[in-house]
Amino acid sequence: MAEEIIANTQEDLSELLQIRRDKLTALCDEGNDPFHITKFPRTAFSQDIKDNFDTLENQKTAIAGRIMAKRGMGKAIFADLMDGKGRIQIYVRLNDVGEEAFQAFRKVDIGDIVGVEGFVFKTKMGEVSVHCEKLQLLAKSLRPLPEKFHGLTDKETRYRQRYVDLIVNPDVKDTFVKRSMIMRELRAFLDARGFLEVDTPILTPFEIGASARPFYTHHNTLDMDMVLRIETELYLKRLIVGGMEKVYEVGRIFRNEGMDVKHNPEFTTIELYEAYTDFRGMMEIVEDMMKTVALKVCGSLVIPYQGHEIDLGHWEKLTMIEAVKKYSGVDYKDWETDEDAIKCAKEHNVELPEIPTKGAILAEFFDAFVEEKLIQPTFIYDYPVEISPLAKRKPEDPAFTERFEYFINATEFGNAFSELNDPIDQRARMEKQVADRKALDPETKAQVDYDFINALEYGMPPTGGLGFGIDRLVMLLTNSDSIRDVLLFPTMKSLDK
Repeated sequence: MAEEIIANTQEDLSELLQIRRDKLTALCDEGNDPFHITKFPRTAFSQDIKDNFDTLENQKTAIAGRIMAKRGMGKAIFADLMDGKGRIQIYVRLNDVGEEAFQAFRKVDIGDIVGVEGFVFKTKMGEVSVHCEKLQLLAKSLRPLPEKFHGLTDKETRYRQRYVDLIVNPDVKDTFVKRSMIMRELRAFLDARGFLEVDTPILTPFEIGASARPFYTHHNTLDMDMVLRIETELYLKRLIVGGMEKVYEVGRIFRNEGMDVKHNPEFTTIELYEAYTDFRGMMEIVEDMMKTVALKVCGSLVIPYQGHEIDLGHWEKLTMIEAVKKYSGVDYKDWETDEDAIKCAKEHNVELPEIPTKGAILAEFFDAFVEEKLIQPTFIYDYPVEISPLAKRKPEDPAFTERFEYFINATEFGNAFSELNDPIDQRARMEKQVADRKALDPETKAQVDYDFINALEYGMPPTGGLGFGIDRLVMLLTNSDSIRDVLLFPTMKSLDK
């Protein structure tokens, strides 16, 4: 039965496609090929007309967009036209446009793009509309839009055919309009504080020792393998060395790793670095930035998100040791040796890291007991040095670093350091990181970025650095539960596989 329904659906679609192509052929035979038209003198948009009806009533206007609905009434037709700012009703009457144009409009399909010239008026029902005096078919839709009541609801299809999703689901377009607003406000926030936006390479010469897996490609002219970047950090800190004291980059990042509702192989981050400050300076920036952007974009500091009311006006601050003790009852200070930590992890069914040191095990306890509890905005700071190879050690406790991450709705949103500027310490940490990678995976191509070490040897001032994901921020401010809902074209599995 299901196969019969599918076959009938495909047959119906094929018939509809042929009808539309036949209509296009007829138009071309009459010398009216719509695809030959190059422009239309649009003077107004739908929402602007509605917002300014009092001044535009009876005024001439020219609008253009996609026909989304038609309602015939003998010698008059009402239709809904959708443009870049919304929808508006148009009124087409035989006596106004003439027999030929009226009959041509009768043949217009839902989805066709038309240009309309006329005047603004309000119907007896009180709906602001455009009374058509002249119309023109500007592009023929050769495929029917999803039918009215069921629409485009399958998420896989929506992600693959975002162009259709945007047409038939107005709230989807609203999400991406808001994404653009968020980007604009983030840039305005940083620009107003004297940060300079820069661009650094996406293609890098080798894989660094970080745990993220990269994508590889090949440079034909240089005949060398290259890597798509997994971060923008090391180039931006080179610029701090060079005297560009406040820099940021909106960067496309690529990681050849898993995919889920919070992860996509390519995503967007902002990383920023400021000389002569530290991780606490970055903490102040995060609070101020999140409050400013939320107010500008959403008009409130209290954001509804997936059943929670997130209050961006209040931030809790806990060290990782404090957070683990608060939510698991385990006190890191009771561990005198790595063996003590291993024993405690086994007792609490906490997964051991690949290299089971006290600091690394503390981070595993955090993952197991703490992160899921952090619904309201929370800074977690003082991270173990084992998991923070680029952060400066705490002078009073070199087993930990001046680093924080901030969490909202049980999700990490950003990461910040007092940046390590000691080239000797940095070299030792990077070499150990690569050695550890090779011990676990002898086939790894990871290398130490010795040019970065060379840059540090020229001297980098004390610096605070921050990196955060744009996509997760957009998810929060648009109440979206999946990263794919805030990416125009998310990565998808090939239909051939």
